[in-house]
Formats: sequence, C-alpha cells, structure tokens
Amino acid sequence: MPRLSEAIAALDALWPPGSAEAWDAVGTVCGDPDQEVSRVLFAVDPVQEIVDEAVKLGADLLVTHHPLYLRGTTTVAASTFKGRAVHTLIKNDIALHVAHTNADRADPGVSDALAGALDLRVVRPLVPDPADPEGRRGLGRVCELDHPVTVREFAARAAERLPATAQGIRVAGDPDALVRTVAVSGGSGDSLFEDVRAAGVDAFLTSDLRHHPVSEARAHSPLALLDAAHWATEWPWCELAAAQLDEISDRHGWDLRVHVSKTVTDPWNSHSPSPGAPN
Repeated sequence: MPRLSEAIAALDALWPPGSAEAWDAVGTVCGDPDQEVSRVLFAVDPVQEIVDEAVKLGADLLVTHHPLYLRGTTTVAASTFKGRAVHTLIKNDIALHVAHTNADRADPGVSDALAGALDLRVVRPLVPDPADPEGRRGLGRVCELDHPVTVREFAARAAERLPATAQGIRVAGDPDALVRTVAVSGGSGDSLFEDVRAAGVDAFLTSDLRHHPVSEARAHSPLALLDAAHWATEWPWCELAAAQLDEISDRHGWDLRVHVSKTVTDPWNSHSPSPGAPN
C-alpha cells in the first residue's frame, strides 16, 4: 500500500496545484503524509454527509472537487459544520485532498468528463491555458455531436445522462434550433459567455446561469443555453478521476480500492413547476 504522500504525489501529477486559479484553495487539507492508504473515495463536495460516508466505507483518503475552506478560517471548532467535518476526518484517520480549478484545467479534466457523459467529441479547450504549448489544457471544452439534434433533443439527452437533480435542465433558446457544436463547462459558467460566442458554437451547457448574463447573452446571439445543476455537471469527473487513480494503482502495484460516491449533494432537493409553464 502507498503512503499518503505517494498517493498525493500521483494526484498532483494529474492535477498540478500550480495550475489552479490564484483565488483557489487546492491540495491536502488534513492527513498524515506517512499513513498508509488502501481505500479512496471521490466526491464533489466535502460536506458532512460525504465525510460520514467515507467513515462508513473505511476510506483512508477522501478526494473532493470542491474545497472545504475556500476563503480561509480562524477556527476548526466542531461547533461549526466545517470544523465538525475536520474533526470527523482526523478522528478516523481520513485524509482530505482537493482538486478544484486545477482539475478544471487538466487534460483530461472536469469538462472532458462532462463531454464524455453527453457523448460529445472534444475538439479543443474553450479557454486554452497559455502555459500549455500543445493547446490541450484549459477551461471548458468545445465539442461536436456525431449528428445534428434539436436543442430540445440535446436538453433531453443531458437530462437523461447527467445525474438526476431537482433542477433538471433549464433551456434558453429556440427548442427546435439545430445543434451541431456545443461548448461545455462543468460548474459555474456565465463568466465564459464572451469565449463561447467567439467559439461560434450552437449551444452552451454549464450551470449556475444568472438572469442578467443570460438575458444579455440571448440579446447578443441565437446561442442556446442549457443550465444544469452545478453538482451534476461536475460529478462525472469523479468517475474519470477514480479511473485515473485505478490505472496508477495498477501500474505501481498498489492494490488501491477506489470508490465514487453516488450521494447527491446538490443543495436543491425538490421542484414544483409553475402551472402552465412552458415544457
């Protein structure tokens, strides 16, 4: 079995911490570098429900996409919900490691996993990483479909293939317009509208789309916008990341047992459609 420091070195090679955004908080949150790791759990959110799942599973390492402490803190008291998570992890000898925007920029990364879940062919990054001379890393992905479908059909595909959430898929645009090319970005994506328009795609699938940016984007072009739940657009990365670690484990003879949490941690848990609302 590898030590935690060896496992983290392998994860950092997949998602270099230096490629994360300056505001981000990635890397190891807690854990003894010398402890042995035999079981790993991947999840999107480091919330108590996931921490408890890691305890029940007997995991030695929990890898999440979202940071536990993004803006820093002055306390890890168990009276706070984040402090309670830290206490639970440490008491049970479970390390926590975070790969956030460094996993977004990676090749393959979060948006590659999202494209794969939707059966899209990745053409290039939406926002290329200038530090990558091969032009493969960066934020978001520009993709192609095998054959054109309508916006309505593409939305139905996303609703069927992404994990089920209360939100489902919201659509802004002509439901009968044809879609041949798509930009995707796991997580919040309305800061990328300018890049999406420059890419010349027919549709953009992301999450956390806000009223005013969407209204302005619709005024600029006939681009169709598809808004999925934030958690749902990033969960496919967990399966990709687990497969990557499995391959590393096999190559090194580590015999790691790698798991992906299927617990839905999207905060929205119900939905009541307005009577007479468009479908």
